[in-house]
Amino acid sequence: MLSSPSVSHGLVVAAILALGTGVLASPIPAAAQDTREEVIAAAQAEKEKTPPPATESKAEHISELVGGVLTPKSHSFFPYFDSVYSGGGFTLGAGYGWLYGDHSNAAIRGLYTIKNYKLIEAVTTSSQHLDGKLTIGALVGWRDAPQAAFYGLGMDTVLNDRANFDLSEGYGDVTAALRPTDWTLLAGSVGVEGYTIKSGKGEAPSIEEAYTPATAPGLGTNPTYIHSQATAAIDWRTSPGYSRKGGYYGVTLHDYSNTNGAYDFNRLDATLIQHVPVLRETWVLSFRGDMKTTLGDDLVPYFLLPSLGSGSTLRAYHSWRFRDRHSLVMSGEFRWIPSRLGMDMAIFYDAGKVAGRREDLNFVGLEHDWGVGMRLHGPAQTPLRIEVSRGSEGWHLTFSGAAAF
Repeated sequence: MLSSPSVSHGLVVAAILALGTGVLASPIPAAAQDTREEVIAAAQAEKEKTPPPATESKAEHISELVGGVLTPKSHSFFPYFDSVYSGGGFTLGAGYGWLYGDHSNAAIRGLYTIKNYKLIEAVTTSSQHLDGKLTIGALVGWRDAPQAAFYGLGMDTVLNDRANFDLSEGYGDVTAALRPTDWTLLAGSVGVEGYTIKSGKGEAPSIEEAYTPATAPGLGTNPTYIHSQATAAIDWRTSPGYSRKGGYYGVTLHDYSNTNGAYDFNRLDATLIQHVPVLRETWVLSFRGDMKTTLGDDLVPYFLLPSLGSGSTLRAYHSWRFRDRHSLVMSGEFRWIPSRLGMDMAIFYDAGKVAGRREDLNFVGLEHDWGVGMRLHGPAQTPLRIEVSRGSEGWHLTFSGAAAF
């Protein structure tokens, strides 16, 4: 007798369910387990390749904002940090810049200080020529420093010897810097510098009341110089404006040719800078030696003599505190980097002297100072440096818009 369709269908369904139950209950083969583990491992590896988005710290956010302000844009205003003339006091500055090519920019900028020092400049720079090795530029400007200081010649002067003069200068030059390799530098410039010296302002007497041409060479002259200079250097710093490693070993020859009288002269500058990072730049040991020497026996106007005393030489002494025909300064710093993005701290020591004869540039009779400082910086610049230092003439507070060295 034939079975009914409903019974046959029931047997088929029961057989399928039994077979499925058996398969699910049986052990998974080893090959299948290996495949599943490989899939999980691959997924984990892919996850590690794509970490979760980093959380931006407050310091990083501030650094990005500062960098955005300081980075040149096609047409924009920007803060300008620099000095009109050393000794001008607290300075405010701003400029307007624009880009006119892929690697060319121009700006008009100005500075004003609480002592009525003034500066205005127009500047242009074009880089990346000769496969990125050559940078050229041009600059025109005018500055006025109505309380510039002169204390006399040599190291034996005292603070009460100070006299003031008003230095007004119009200038312009063209420059070129060539890097044959990443660590070599050849640079040069030629320009015009016209000086007008007037009676000084401020509390100190004017220079013509306290000095004569015998004690202040060039007193009463207003030279106009063709100033040319040439530099050869080994330079592997990150940037002249801010570095935690690398060094600079260079010499610069200056030629000053007066177009309206005497006082032609030449000068040779030699500079050595070395930054030594410690423990992945957690600390940095920085050293600087700088010598300026007048060549030959030519007379040099008192306001162009090598000098020491300022926020970048002997930091505990007034600007232009010591002047003479030759100068030597040495500095050492221990820098701590609490924030790689924007702040350094430093303990420093300076020592130096000026001399009327080159053979007297030795280690006898050096003035020295020590101090501590804080620097706010970007990747390639130091827009604010605050330092407190002490020397034989007391304490001194420095505000600067540039690196110490």
